[in-house]
Amino acid sequence: MEYIPRIQKVSVLGAAGKMGSGILLLTAIEMADQMLKPENKGLTFVLNAIDTSDEGLSGLVKYVRAQVLKAAEKKVVALRRVYADKPALIENSDIIDAYVTDVMSVIRTTTRIEAAYDSPLVFEAVSENQALKEKLFRMINENNSLKPWFFTNTSSVPIGGLNHNANLEGRILGFHFYNPPAVQKLVELITIAENPADMVEFANKYASNLRKTVVPSNDIAGFIGNGHFMRDALFGISEAERLSDQMPLYEAIYCIDRITRDFLSRPMGIFQLIDYVGLDVVQFILRVMQPHMAAEKLHSSLLDELVLAGIKGGQFSDGSQKDGFLKYQKGKPVAVIDKVTGAYIDIDTFRETTDKWLGEVPAEILPWKSLVKVADKNNVLIPAFKALRLSPVNGAGLAVAYALNSRKTARKLVSDGVAHNENDVNTVLLTGFFHAYGPINDYV
Repeated sequence: MEYIPRIQKVSVLGAAGKMGSGILLLTAIEMADQMLKPENKGLTFVLNAIDTSDEGLSGLVKYVRAQVLKAAEKKVVALRRVYADKPALIENSDIIDAYVTDVMSVIRTTTRIEAAYDSPLVFEAVSENQALKEKLFRMINENNSLKPWFFTNTSSVPIGGLNHNANLEGRILGFHFYNPPAVQKLVELITIAENPADMVEFANKYASNLRKTVVPSNDIAGFIGNGHFMRDALFGISEAERLSDQMPLYEAIYCIDRITRDFLSRPMGIFQLIDYVGLDVVQFILRVMQPHMAAEKLHSSLLDELVLAGIKGGQFSDGSQKDGFLKYQKGKPVAVIDKVTGAYIDIDTFRETTDKWLGEVPAEILPWKSLVKVADKNNVLIPAFKALRLSPVNGAGLAVAYALNSRKTARKLVSDGVAHNENDVNTVLLTGFFHAYGPINDYV
C-alpha cells in the first residue's frame, strides 16, 4: 500500500457543506503534514475543494484558515521541530503563520467536477441522495484513468448498491465521519467484499493519522449509528404519541425528551437530537432504510406532517439550531410544537404540571455533564439504575422502558449482522453520540 501517492492529489465533493468542510479541513492538515516531512520534500500536494456554490467555497476558505490557525497554536512546539531548517522563523507567530500558509497552499477551490478527473482519491460528502451520489461517481469514474478510490460519507445508503450502480468495481467504501468531523473522534468504516485490500489498509492508516476511532460496520442500510438512532427516535416518537392519550401531544413530547435527557443521563433529549440532525434528514434516512428492512415499519406519520409543514430543524450557517419539534433560544429549548395549531407552546406554561406528573429524578442519577467525568461508572450506574427501577414515579417507568428498548435495538444490530459485536455498538454510541454509557449493559 502506497500512502503518499494516493494522498498527494485528493478531491472532496460537497466541500462547502457541513460535513464536507470538516473532511476538507482534516485532509488539508494531513496532506500538509505529509508535505512537510523531509522525505517528501519537493512533492506536490493538491486538495480540490469542489462544490456548486462559489459563496460557499469562499466561506469554506475562511473557515479552514481559522481552524488551521487554532490547530497550529495548539501544536506550536511540534511545529518548531518541523520548521527547524528555517532559522528565519523565530517567534511562535512566525511558525504559526508559516504552517497556516502551507496548509492553505494545498487547497484549490472550484465549482467544476472535472477537477476530480485526475485525483486517485475522492471523498464524497454531498447530500444523502443515492441517485446524486451515483451520478457523480459515474462521471468521475468514466473520465478518470487512474481508477480512483471513492470514500463516501453516507450514513445510510448501502455501499454495495452504490458500487454496482456506478460500476466502480469495488473501488468504493463507506468512510462515515460523525458531525462535526473536526471534533468527533468516530469513523464508521463500511467495506464490501470487492474492496481491494490496500484500499482498506489505506483507509485505516488515514483514520489513524487523523487520530480517529474506527468502528467497522457491515454493509446494511443505516449501519450501526443510524441503525440505532433511527429506531431510538421512532420509539421516542411512538412513546410521545402513546402518552398523548393522557395529555396534549406537545406535553408528551416534552416528557419523553426530558426522560431521555434527565432520567437516562444523555447529553440531549431524543427530540432535541432529532432537531439537531434535522427532521427532514431523519425522514430521508428512514426512507433509505425501509426497503432493506421489510419486516419493520421504519416510518413516522408525525415526522411527515411536520416536514410537509416546513418544520425541519437542522442548523443555520453559523451553527445555531433551527426550530423543529422544539423551539430554541440561545441553543436551549423553550417551546414545543403543537401539531394541531402549528404554533409553539412555551414550556413554562406547562412545565410545572408535566414535571409533577413525571416525578422527581432519583437522587442517584447524575446529570450527563457530571457522569461523563466519572472514571468508574459502574459505581454510579449500578445504584442509579437500581433506584430508577425501584422508583414509583412515571418518569422512572418511562426511562426504564426506554433503556430496555435501546438495549434491545442495539443487540438486534449484532444479531442482524450489522455490527461485529456488542462492544462496537457501545463504542459508536459512546464516541459518536457522546453517551455516558453504552446501550448494551447490565444496569437496566
